[in-house]
Amino acid sequence: MAGRASWSIGPRASNVAGMIALIPALIAAAPLLAADHPRNDYSKPENWLCRPGLAGDVCGASKLDSTTVGANGRLRVEKWKANPKASVDCFYVYPTVSNDATANSDMIANADERRVIEHQLARFGSHCRVYAPLYRQVTLTALRALIIGKPMADADFALPAKDVSDAWNRYLEHDNQGRGVVLIGHSQGAFVLTRLIHDELDKNEAKRALLISAFLLGANLAIPEGKDVGGAFENVPLCRSTEQAGCVVAFSAFRATDPPPPNTLFGKAAGGMTAACVNPAALEGGPATLHAYLSNGGSILSPEVSPLPWVTPAPSKPVSTPFVTVPGLLTGECVKGETGSYLSVRVNGDPADPRTDDIKGDVVSAGARLSNWGLHPIDMHLVMGDLLDLVAKQSRAWLSGRRAAR
Repeated sequence: MAGRASWSIGPRASNVAGMIALIPALIAAAPLLAADHPRNDYSKPENWLCRPGLAGDVCGASKLDSTTVGANGRLRVEKWKANPKASVDCFYVYPTVSNDATANSDMIANADERRVIEHQLARFGSHCRVYAPLYRQVTLTALRALIIGKPMADADFALPAKDVSDAWNRYLEHDNQGRGVVLIGHSQGAFVLTRLIHDELDKNEAKRALLISAFLLGANLAIPEGKDVGGAFENVPLCRSTEQAGCVVAFSAFRATDPPPPNTLFGKAAGGMTAACVNPAALEGGPATLHAYLSNGGSILSPEVSPLPWVTPAPSKPVSTPFVTVPGLLTGECVKGETGSYLSVRVNGDPADPRTDDIKGDVVSAGARLSNWGLHPIDMHLVMGDLLDLVAKQSRAWLSGRRAAR
């Protein structure tokens, strides 16, 4: 079945092109911009979206069953369940999703934060205990104002990192108990975690020893050309083996048919560095099939995106699960071109079979595709299954290493 499916993020989010590219520099300069805000008390349950034992836990309430759509059009439902006895933890910081009217978001979870938890984090609950603090992120409202040259005077780019640091240290002191932890972040969340690793783990051997791995997606992580360490971190390398712990997976995704343009927001780094690219489906490099979990409707920015026709003609019983997997449809490979270093995603559609030949994920505004975004909104979706597999394998390696050290 032929045809491209583009993704519209709706009128509220359609003017954000270019915003994300400003965040790393602003977060890096944040001490100069910091305002005086009261500190959040992360001993209070209401300051967390997810944590074990939390009443109304967003992760535990998520519905994550998926439908596997075979190339032959056959459908099979895959049930999901959390693992309350997981041996390791996942600590997650969500991307820029808040449409609060203020420059920094409030500490009240609404549909924006809850939706992104369902799309990006909750599935990790099958492999780890999940922790997700609320934080006063820089809002889409503030970033829109910045782009049009009318910055909001009270925007505090230091506040997200301060909040996440407070949440992280509360977690370390009261919840971690020596358990291995996977750090997970996307976009603004990954920028904040990059700073957290730099400030609090990179040069602290005891804290760094707890790190199983860090997934820093869509954040232009800086690395020297041809190197696996340096740039953003001195002691935390890129992941190159499933047996490796204390390492980083980072990339920004673009279609193979639409590589980063000269004005790309992602896949490039400043200061003579290159943007790190590690394919979680092939840590050592080369092409590999991606195990995606794609949305069957809605997105991390808008619940109003219509689902794809996964099979044509439509089956008698339509796909009703919130997520879909498409075995063999997508392959990915880290490549470096003239305009960036990125995960090149190829859609292997076959017009002769009944399954869809394309995916949603492009950012569309007023009917035009914003190519400088690439597939940024679905960076995590494209490789969710591969990240889960990596958590399982690297956790085993970390636990084995911990036992051997005793």
